[in-house]
Amino acid sequence: MKNVFAFLLFSFLSIQAQNIKIVASKINSLPFEDKNFVGRDFYGYNYFDDQAVFSKTKRKEHWEYKNVSLGHLTKIDLNNPLKIVLFYQDFNAVVLLDNQLSETQKILFFQSELPISVKATGIAAQNQLWVYNNLNQQIGLYNYLNNTYKTISIPFPDNIQFYQTDFNHFYWIDDKNIAFVCNLFGKITTLFQIPKYDWIEFINEQQYIYSKDHQFYLLDNSQNKKYEIEIVEKTFQKCYYKDQILSIFTTEGITNYKIITP
Repeated sequence: MKNVFAFLLFSFLSIQAQNIKIVASKINSLPFEDKNFVGRDFYGYNYFDDQAVFSKTKRKEHWEYKNVSLGHLTKIDLNNPLKIVLFYQDFNAVVLLDNQLSETQKILFFQSELPISVKATGIAAQNQLWVYNNLNQQIGLYNYLNNTYKTISIPFPDNIQFYQTDFNHFYWIDDKNIAFVCNLFGKITTLFQIPKYDWIEFINEQQYIYSKDHQFYLLDNSQNKKYEIEIVEKTFQKCYYKDQILSIFTTEGITNYKIITP
């Protein structure tokens, strides 16, 4: 374990020594006020979570979803805009929405035959959800069509400080800032040491983009390179990255930048 940590630290320090600049290309700016920006999809819709109201907006189009009975909205997964995943951790529940934010399914995990206490979840391939079960500290897959659950990973300590999912991967960062990934077959791979960050997004198993002190960086571990991303905004409230578009949310609205990854 010490050798693995030493290797990750050496790789991390080697990358830090290189710093190449990328100039982001501004696409557009959209004015919004008093909204908590969540993200965007490839159809050009922006999503917000404002006082328990989850909304979707594009020009004059507007949809809303609200479920006060489930309490605070913990996590929103926009990987599939036709099947949006809302996670309510306090009530151990997930709600699935269609593209008009109509509720298509509500999953109450405390009613499952197999006890499941969800700490992390997101959309997966083949009509499934990623689930990190806090009771056994293992990753599993929940089929939301037939309401079945299977554990796929070995147990690991409950020390997830950040997680992210896509259809084929469950990424997470532990409390030592080491990144891992689990695939659909339950194989866990140790990736790399992560620097201190304020916000982070995995692009793939070798690249990730992050911000620290309102400066953006892209790290490519396959090429052992670090890139500094230049944008106009020096202060921002939230950001979102998807499909090479970096969205910056400030008090004035949203600015979208095109990021060409090396």
